[in-house]
Amino acid sequence: MGFSEEEPRRLRGGQSRCPYCGLLQDRVATLEQDWALLEPDMSPLAHTVPAEHRWIELSDGRVAVYGVCPPDPYQRCRVEHRLACSAQPLPDLWPWLTSLRGANARRAEREAGSEPPRFPEQWPDAG
Repeated sequence: MGFSEEEPRRLRGGQSRCPYCGLLQDRVATLEQDWALLEPDMSPLAHTVPAEHRWIELSDGRVAVYGVCPPDPYQRCRVEHRLACSAQPLPDLWPWLTSLRGANARRAEREAGSEPPRFPEQWPDAG
């Protein structure tokens, strides 16, 4: 490998609509060369999220589950959209998540009243 003066490439994820509630979710690459669908614009303190649900953003743009207990008190993390999705039945993992799910339910209702989400008629071919 040669020396490169360029900054490291960032993986491009983007956003997609949740098939259950219709809200946007961030699509972010993981260390395992997979994708995580995360709640957008949400970065709670890591110590408020159970270890197995903490996604930490790395310098190259990827995310990894951060199971260190206890985490640094100032560390922020991300959570999967499926945990905050108001249209999916889940147990009450922690109190603030229940509030977030309620807020997302109200936001989905407001957005559904304004204009339905549009999906492509045909998905592009992978090959």
